[in-house]
Amino acid sequence: MRRELGFGVAALRRRPALEFAAWSLPEILPTAVYGIAVAHATDAFLAGRGATGLAWLGGLVAAACLGAVGARQAYRRLGDLVEPFRDELVRRVVSGALRNAGRIDGAVSRLNRQVEIVRDTFAGLIVVTRTFTITVVGVVTGLLSLDPLIAALVVPPFLLGFAASLAILGLAADRMKASLSADEQLATSAGTAFAAVRDVTATGAEDFTANLVGEPVEAHAAAERALARVAALRTLCFAVGGWLPLLILLAAGPWLVGRGVSTGTLLGGLTYVLLGLQPALSTVMSALGDGGLRYVVTLGRILDTGAPAERPASICLPRGHQVRLHKVSFAYGPQAEPVLRSLDLVVPEGDHLTVVGPSGIGKSTLAALVCGMFPPTEGRLLVGRVSPHELSPEQLARTRVLIPQEAYVFSGTVLDNLSYLAPEAPVAHVNRAIEAVGAEALVARLGGPKASIRPGQLSAGERQLIALVRSYLSPAPLAVLDEATCHLDPEAERRAEEAFSARPGTLIVVAHRISSALRARRILVLDGNEAMVGRHTTLVRESPLYRDLLGHWQPRPDQIQPAS
Repeated sequence: MRRELGFGVAALRRRPALEFAAWSLPEILPTAVYGIAVAHATDAFLAGRGATGLAWLGGLVAAACLGAVGARQAYRRLGDLVEPFRDELVRRVVSGALRNAGRIDGAVSRLNRQVEIVRDTFAGLIVVTRTFTITVVGVVTGLLSLDPLIAALVVPPFLLGFAASLAILGLAADRMKASLSADEQLATSAGTAFAAVRDVTATGAEDFTANLVGEPVEAHAAAERALARVAALRTLCFAVGGWLPLLILLAAGPWLVGRGVSTGTLLGGLTYVLLGLQPALSTVMSALGDGGLRYVVTLGRILDTGAPAERPASICLPRGHQVRLHKVSFAYGPQAEPVLRSLDLVVPEGDHLTVVGPSGIGKSTLAALVCGMFPPTEGRLLVGRVSPHELSPEQLARTRVLIPQEAYVFSGTVLDNLSYLAPEAPVAHVNRAIEAVGAEALVARLGGPKASIRPGQLSAGERQLIALVRSYLSPAPLAVLDEATCHLDPEAERRAEEAFSARPGTLIVVAHRISSALRARRILVLDGNEAMVGRHTTLVRESPLYRDLLGHWQPRPDQIQPAS
């Protein structure tokens, strides 16, 4: 809890915080005065001095107007305290998700719902703390001014109830952590189910999916019910701190009057309890028991997940980048049919392999496995001598580069986008990569390397060209093109693939067109039952599926990769 509170305090900017506190001071005056004004006005009216009573009430109105001015100015500065805090949270969530690439369960919930929870509760805590402090200082000052004996009867039970509400925060925090954990599990399960809704419908797996999502729904509901039970304890604390002072003051009324306390003074003390301490205690207990816990627990999860994921200390950068698969199978769920089954494959260093097969046969899944996006369900996959899933994102970035079908381009300059994976690359190297991949015309049309890019104004093919140049410059020796040229025309695709084939290292291409297979040294044919690896001429003789994929298209002799 100290870490979360310290983070919030550290996020407060000094000048807005001082201005916020300074404009809060005028509100202490009406809080301290209203009990005194009620007491003196009551005594004046009872004594027949109506003008004096009205004067006291008029003074109370004037003090309230002064406090309203202070409140208005304070609330105007609340945004200057809260919005920079929210921006810092967003930066932490996004940077944490990027550092822990491939292990970002719950990141969407943190970025959307949980950041907003922390932002809103942080603002609420600032407001409640300010109001509570103003009220308690003002009420205690007013009670002491009225009669120290009344203050002695009212303040101790009030503080006891407040202390008891603080004591149950630990239990409430545990319940809140369970609730947020259940919320993330529910978000992950529901998101998986929604993303696969067409497959679920097609395979008749509605009941299985309902059970899969139903368990986290029930767990979330149970966690919320347990959290709600804490509210009963808060009600007891409020009874001690809010109603017990009132009962004590009423019970001691005859005794106080006998000691010379006037009716107006007794009424003023009751006013301080009913209009000051009770609302303040109710508000602060609600804020700490609900919003405060949400702030501490949710911020704690954001700060925890913002740190890089821990990796085994024994894992180091692989020696070499040979890709070896031994009896590798993969399924997208415990009840799902395997997409890949018992696949054996070796891709030597320096090889150029193209993967072909019908749509949905597992080509992109194979590319994701090789790149460490997720581990095999069964079998062993090694890049060098290490499983890619065990490598840190930084080690993966130095080992392989994956270019997916949907290329990512961000707002910035052309050079920023091209050199993102090689920020130290000299301009001459960048220009050679642009020429090799065939992006000269695009870069010229955009205005050169220093020109700004608006991603929304680029076509899908233009985005792919930028991503291809970026990946070509990457220091990673293993390049995987997962239909990365599907939006290019055949000639542009040929030039890009030949550039990557001539690039030092290994190239694996998930083919969009069958012509990509003819440029490869070897071809992997996936047909769902067994895989076959070979050269074009061998596969034409031995693979019916490969012959079907070729159809009636007959390549020219110069299009076929010669044996080496």
